[in-house]
Amino acid sequence: MVKDNISIDIGTVNAFILGKQHLTGDSRIGSIVRITKDVGGLHATSPTTPYLSLFARMPGFKKDDLYNELSIKKTLGKIRCMRKTVFILPKKHIPAAYIATKSQVETNTERFVRYVGVTPEEYHETSNRIMLILKGKGMTTKEIKESLQTKVNISAIINLMCDRGILVRGSSKSGWKSNAHEYHIFAEYFPDIDLGQIELPNAKRKIVEQYISSFGPVSEADIAWWTGFTKKDVEQALDVLSDRIATIKIRDIEGTFIILSSDMEILNSLELCEGHNINFLPSLDPYIMGYKERERYLDYERYYNVFDRSGNATNTILLDGEVIGVWDFDNQKTPLVKLLFFKKIQLTLMRKIEEKAEGIGQFIAGKEVEVKRCDSMTPLPQRTAGSHMSPLKDY
Repeated sequence: MVKDNISIDIGTVNAFILGKQHLTGDSRIGSIVRITKDVGGLHATSPTTPYLSLFARMPGFKKDDLYNELSIKKTLGKIRCMRKTVFILPKKHIPAAYIATKSQVETNTERFVRYVGVTPEEYHETSNRIMLILKGKGMTTKEIKESLQTKVNISAIINLMCDRGILVRGSSKSGWKSNAHEYHIFAEYFPDIDLGQIELPNAKRKIVEQYISSFGPVSEADIAWWTGFTKKDVEQALDVLSDRIATIKIRDIEGTFIILSSDMEILNSLELCEGHNINFLPSLDPYIMGYKERERYLDYERYYNVFDRSGNATNTILLDGEVIGVWDFDNQKTPLVKLLFFKKIQLTLMRKIEEKAEGIGQFIAGKEVEVKRCDSMTPLPQRTAGSHMSPLKDY
């Protein structure tokens, strides 16, 4: 590992990461697979998040574009991996993510299966029956349950089968706002993927390297949080990567940060563009969720306006990589995009922000929308679970 005494200001670091995350005008591209790789995977716990994350990064993105990559071309796949979260990943990255996180993901799901009362015998019998009825086709959980006519918790069994690499989540039959996946036999859906092709240490090294590529400069604590790996796992991966990484300091932030050596020259020579980068990001977007230590882009006085008690991020408004507010969508007769700002915004800048708000609102609603400014919100930890999905509800 190359240790540098270089100290970079936060603004430059944020501009660099915005570019890597395809969130600047000149970094937006037309490849869903490339974007998905470069951002470290698309969070897919919420069904709409991947679509809105791509809308923020891809010129002319249409909802069918993601469906085509997932279900027609099958260049992407959905698996539960880092931090036991469902991600959309490029197909070639699935084996490493699966092997690297298998123990933590599978153990967690097995625990839940026991909790809901499914015995090993019931799992064995039911999973075999599921394999028979899915042969050559995909079905939703509801359809599988109706076919089997059983009182056993089918949803828990299907999730465990996915986490064991037996089944895979396909697209939803009910559209982009639904998580009612069709499930397929993994070996049929991805016949050219061998989940056992990579050994565990190499898989973890690949995940750490991809994370640094997507989010660096990062701290070791960031890496451990994102991957779910132990401190020892992270240190071992960094030792193997030592000839490909370097360390820097970020002004006004304590600690040492890790970056790919190949990115050092780009960061050092980066010139900030004139004008502002304005981004509307959905809840759980990679840029916001990518770090354990978030002071580089968020004033901690506003932390609970952005994150709930479980660490889930809400919809955010970014100005040059800094969170300056949150937004929400209200599907009324005339749909509303609601905005709440953490600081005073100049009039000319407000007009540009409202244009962005109209754009994302029209993408969601499929028609013209209105924009409304809100004056306050209840901090997310003081609200019910899931409030990060609608931060300005009732305002």
